[in-house]
Amino acid sequence: MVKVIHVHLIFERKDYYFGSVKGVYKVLDESQLGIKESYLYKALAADGDTKVTRRP
Repeated sequence: MVKVIHVHLIFERKDYYFGSVKGVYKVLDESQLGIKESYLYKALAADGDTKVTRRP
């Protein structure tokens, strides 16, 4: 089974699709996402569904 990480930036009205968390952070940075890479790994492993963050 292949997982796809969908990142939707509400204020920029952009959607991104990635195959890994590392890929997310190669294109976007922590300030854009509002979440650290290590926490995103844990959040996706815990529930694997959706993670909503605040805009910094």
